[in-house]
Amino acid sequence: MRYFITLSFDGRAYHGWQIQPNGTSVQEVLNRALSTLLRQDISVTGAGRTDAGVHARTMVAHFDSIANLDCGQLVYKLNKLLPRDIAVREAEPVADDMHARFSATARTYHYYVHTNKDAFLEGRSWMVTFPLDFDRMNEAASVLAEYEDFTSFSKVDTDAKTNLCCITEARWNRVKFGEMDTAPVWCFTVTANRFLRNMVRAIVGTLVEVGRGRMTVDEFRRVIERRDRCQAGESVPACGLYLWDIRYDRP
Repeated sequence: MRYFITLSFDGRAYHGWQIQPNGTSVQEVLNRALSTLLRQDISVTGAGRTDAGVHARTMVAHFDSIANLDCGQLVYKLNKLLPRDIAVREAEPVADDMHARFSATARTYHYYVHTNKDAFLEGRSWMVTFPLDFDRMNEAASVLAEYEDFTSFSKVDTDAKTNLCCITEARWNRVKFGEMDTAPVWCFTVTANRFLRNMVRAIVGTLVEVGRGRMTVDEFRRVIERRDRCQAGESVPACGLYLWDIRYDRP
């Protein structure tokens, strides 16, 4: 029987979601906890990869089990067993053909930047020490929905079969981050049917070039159209990136 698990995690202690030979991953820790509880070898499949240091408000993973599980008890026991920086919110049975990655219809990422030093945002948001024109950055972000090929914002030599994505939302907003709100915080929200490796961090890095006055909106367009990663800005640090939401069409 197939189950979906919805979880969140603070990525600072992990080498990303996917199992790595050189460090602890979220997938590895979840596999171990489920295998211990269910007394069978469990290997979860996640909705996507996150890089080292990237966080998730919502990650979905599926696994198969021969047991008919009490999902409420599973969530309770998993949270007792998992470390404090990984929290399971929900577990539910799904159809056998549901897939955490391939059945997802949309994903949303948030990227946070703050403009003053703040001890409570360290490791959770990227501190920028230079002024940014967020109106101009929003003007550039709005053109993303006009394109489908985002080769310019993808890591090279990936296993992706296509670099086509459909972006339906891309904008910057001033936000309150938690209860402390001691520094100005801006959030970039981007939603698409799929994302390429490193895509969000590369987009944000290129929008920062626009916000600093180093690139015009027309030049931002040309970066997309050239389909060349070397034309885009640098990838921003992982600490500000969150996998925020994943949506599915449920039967």
